[in-house]
Amino acid sequence: MAEALEVDVAIVGGGMVGASLAAALGGTGLRVLLAESIPFGEQAQPSFDERTTALGNASRRIFTTLGVWNDIAPQAAAISTIHVSEAGRFGFARLLASEQGIEAFGYVAPNRVIGAALWARLGAAADLALRVPARVEAARIDTGGVHLSLSGSAGAVPPGTPAVMEQVRARLVVAADGAHSQIRAAAGIATEVEDYDQVAVVANVSAHSPHDGTAYERFTAAGPLALLPLVDGSYAVIRACRPAHAAQLLALADAGWLAELQRQFGWRAGRFVRSGRRASYPLRLTRATTSIAPRTVLIGNAAQALHPVAGQGFNLGLRDAAMLAEVLANEAGDVGAPAVLERFAAWRVRDRAGVVRFTDSLVKLFGDTRPGMGTLRNLGLLLFDLTPPAKSALARVSAGFGGPAPRLARGLPVRHV
Repeated sequence: MAEALEVDVAIVGGGMVGASLAAALGGTGLRVLLAESIPFGEQAQPSFDERTTALGNASRRIFTTLGVWNDIAPQAAAISTIHVSEAGRFGFARLLASEQGIEAFGYVAPNRVIGAALWARLGAAADLALRVPARVEAARIDTGGVHLSLSGSAGAVPPGTPAVMEQVRARLVVAADGAHSQIRAAAGIATEVEDYDQVAVVANVSAHSPHDGTAYERFTAAGPLALLPLVDGSYAVIRACRPAHAAQLLALADAGWLAELQRQFGWRAGRFVRSGRRASYPLRLTRATTSIAPRTVLIGNAAQALHPVAGQGFNLGLRDAAMLAEVLANEAGDVGAPAVLERFAAWRVRDRAGVVRFTDSLVKLFGDTRPGMGTLRNLGLLLFDLTPPAKSALARVSAGFGGPAPRLARGLPVRHV
């Protein structure tokens, strides 16, 4: 049997969060392995599908410090205005980036563009062991270390050929493998799952006139409806609704889908004239009961998978990756030691809890159909629109909900000088 590959950190999951962590650990002197079962560019890769991601300003700074923003920026649309409303009510709130003294609240970029920038960086890294495609066939985790058995993904070898296993020993394993994390399960970490009984229907839609940089969040009786500006002048639509309604929307011809979208959204963005391919995915709140275990740390959707209502899921996961890279890069001893992981968990707990509470509360607040709640929400939106301090507080949401800001988000390298 071949000798096991020895690394300090094994990252399982090469989606946007896992790839960002691997990029952040480049040049730190740590021996890092990244294992991903689906190569970038394949349609089956869920992290780099046709969806888009709204990147907050902290995320933009992280990507700038990592040296990948210049590759993303040409395909990223700035959000200069945020417009929040509720169908059937006259109240609304409007936030202008110029009033907050910032260029934009964030930027909307296609996931594949973000992935291409990250993987170009990883492909050029001399100190990273990339295993793509590679699948974790077995994981043994104890206080002494981590032992992974990796094999090529399906199709990498002719049918019937015995898989060639590679053995990996690591001081720490990072679960960046999504809401159904295999590593989280291997570490014995339980999850709490709340099914919102909603499905997100997503598509790119063009209006008769290009957008003006406004991102819309409209709450309807059927669920939240978001329109995000894209660099070509069109919008990314995220429509959350009940599963039966989602099935009806997916079954409509383009003309019917556009007509239904117009009816629910109104005419703020003009007349919708063209739609791209529609896709869907279920919406649940998945929370790990802890983000650390012996020799294990969870980041991104493996730790918390959120409703997309406020566009905070990836931004939160990226801050996980940035802070974990900082903690590990400045550890002179064992990177998998309990004290190291506890430090990371303590630094991230306020931000994680705050974002989860914020997004979950929005879903439930605007889904509350009790008598009088609609009027209260309407008054709340009107009051918010007239309160500059409240607007300033919301504008800072993309920077996090507390705890230390990662060095990468402040334009600093992960290692202390």
